Amino acid sequence: MTRDIEDEIKDEKNPPPLDEDDIALLKTYGLSPYFAANKKVEKEVKELAKRINDMCGIKESDTGLAPPSQWDLVSDKQMMQEEQPLQVARCTKIISPNTEDAKYVINVKQIAKFVVGLGDKVSPTDIEEGMRVGVDRTKYQIQIPLPPKIDPSVTMMTVEEKPDVTYNDVGGCKEQIEKMREVVELPMLHPEKFVKLGIDPPKGVLCYGPPGTGKTLLARAVANRTDACFIRVIGSELVQKYVGEGARMVRELFQMARSKKACIVFFDEVDAIGGARFDDGVGGDNEVQRTMLEIVNQLDGFDARGNIKVLMATNRPDTLDPALLRPGRLDRKVEFGLPDLESRTQIFKIHTRTMNCERDIRFELLARLCPNSTGADIRSVCTEAGMYAIRARRKTVTEKDFLDAVNKVIKGYQKFSATPKYMVYN
Repeated sequence: MTRDIEDEIKDEKNPPPLDEDDIALLKTYGLSPYFAANKKVEKEVKELAKRINDMCGIKESDTGLAPPSQWDLVSDKQMMQEEQPLQVARCTKIISPNTEDAKYVINVKQIAKFVVGLGDKVSPTDIEEGMRVGVDRTKYQIQIPLPPKIDPSVTMMTVEEKPDVTYNDVGGCKEQIEKMREVVELPMLHPEKFVKLGIDPPKGVLCYGPPGTGKTLLARAVANRTDACFIRVIGSELVQKYVGEGARMVRELFQMARSKKACIVFFDEVDAIGGARFDDGVGGDNEVQRTMLEIVNQLDGFDARGNIKVLMATNRPDTLDPALLRPGRLDRKVEFGLPDLESRTQIFKIHTRTMNCERDIRFELLARLCPNSTGADIRSVCTEAGMYAIRARRKTVTEKDFLDAVNKVIKGYQKFSATPKYMVYN
């Protein structure tokens, strides 16, 4: 008995091969009685279609367009001529909204006002009061909602690519970085802390100090760190030729910033437009003052500012208007002073990080030889030391190169130094 079972197991492991009759029988499984006839007809239809296409000269095109033999250019041209371009209008009022009989009052500039209905392709939820819309030229029906009008020059101020500067590249500003991160990052990452305490987070920061101490550099590091939209404005960009143009640009700038979820606006060299108001009798400065007043109004006026943080940088805080500096508009004033000995050593190490230097260079000694110098001066010293090495055709920078560079930049350019002039208010 066991012998038979073993034989059966062996037979299962090595089944006999199928012959032609078995394969023919397997192929008939699951086939309908008319399968062969259907298959034959399908083949004939395909061949017939192929022959017809060959006779017509039709080929499959990669572009997805119909072949030129089927083009009807005359009717296409007529259809395009019949399609009228839309006119831009503004929807000023909605009569009986949220009903089937809703009507829309539109104002077509320099023509007239009309009460119109909606086109076929627009739903009532798309249209709001005060919106720009596209209307046809015959019945003036609303055909398409348009985005708000923002000047292209304002749109271009948005920083798309993140700068490659991080907080580690900003030397000697540990306290300033801490203050800046409290204002910018903390409200975005942990808003619940402010809600629990019942206070509003600070909205604006003024960075002031001598030129070359790292104000703009820190703003670039902030732009790199945050995921919020970063808008960079240089003060002189807002000084325009015509009356009211600068103020309009500021309005559109803040309108664009409000449309983002979170936004940081950085005004560099704000003293170009934020100077204290005075009457020179000629009226030459009036337009700049109007622009500044619009900024003051946007920072803390009637409309809520939204989740917009404002950073400003200047090296002449004494010339700014007091209305701009008051708390509520710029809550924090962060001073960027001259770096101390430890900070100067750190700045030297940051700038020589990528340089090909000799070992054991005494950076503290170099820092002692650069009293009252800014981060920009130290960077210039490092560049000049590299130039000495290139002049001597060496591939590494020695300590002597640095000492020569200190003599040239710090001592030789003493009369060009910006620090003594700006030490007045420091």
